[in-house]
Amino acid sequence: MRRTALGGSASRMLPQARIAGPMPWVIAIMIALTVMAASAGLALNNVATNARAEISGGITVQVVEGAPASRERQVERALSFFAQRDDVASMRRVPDEELAALVEPWLGEVANETEAVPTPALIDVRLSGPLTAERLREMRSELVRMVPAARLDAQAGWLAPVFDAIRSLQYLAMGLIALLALTSVAAVWLAARSALGSNRDTIEVIHHLGGTDGQIARIFQRSIGIDAALGGVAGLALGLGAIFVLGQQFADLGSGLVGGGTLGLRDWLVIGFVPLFGVILAMLTARLTVISALRRML
Repeated sequence: MRRTALGGSASRMLPQARIAGPMPWVIAIMIALTVMAASAGLALNNVATNARAEISGGITVQVVEGAPASRERQVERALSFFAQRDDVASMRRVPDEELAALVEPWLGEVANETEAVPTPALIDVRLSGPLTAERLREMRSELVRMVPAARLDAQAGWLAPVFDAIRSLQYLAMGLIALLALTSVAAVWLAARSALGSNRDTIEVIHHLGGTDGQIARIFQRSIGIDAALGGVAGLALGLGAIFVLGQQFADLGSGLVGGGTLGLRDWLVIGFVPLFGVILAMLTARLTVISALRRML
């Protein structure tokens, strides 16, 4: 009973223990930036995962031949080559109209004139099982013997620079989250030390009355917990608003690669835990800061 009463008295004796002022807004900004960085990292992870799954086992065959008649003959031989293989799950020749539509933004209407701008014939092939370098090399050598103008490439190889860039951006997002966490810890540490300094005389009286460092630390811990909770809710709202706006902008691009970055239920749960983690980190920092300072103070 004495401990509870003393704790309540200590709370009333420390009217300035509340670490208010700009702290909730600082935490709100940190939480908002962390939410945006976390959502970007999760979206990039989804983009890479979906892209890898989509092109897994995929190869592209180009028949690079200027003469249309010769090109058609070699395309038929290439299709026959893949049709006879047991490890081919599916294959599709890309229509010339689709190829023309792809290059038209760069070449203009002349792209539709096959005689003026000859384009290679493309065959999209999906293999069963993993596509190893040795398997790709053997298939390429066999195909070239039948179709000299054929060029065979793994689709994953085309997107390797994209995957490297995505991985770099993910590391950047994780680094930003770590820096924001350290910045939040530093802000709480400074605020707690400032509040301790302004209440030094009162803290000494509480110690003489039998108050412990843990009881005093809980007062500051509870105060920063309230401020962090308010800032966390505001920061989460700001971050979600930014995610919604950016999501609409990227959705308007109509890109299949970007569309693979849609956040799922698990991603939203991770984002929802960001403010909770921020509150726990702030309260733990405040407690450790206060206890450490009190041991050196008295």
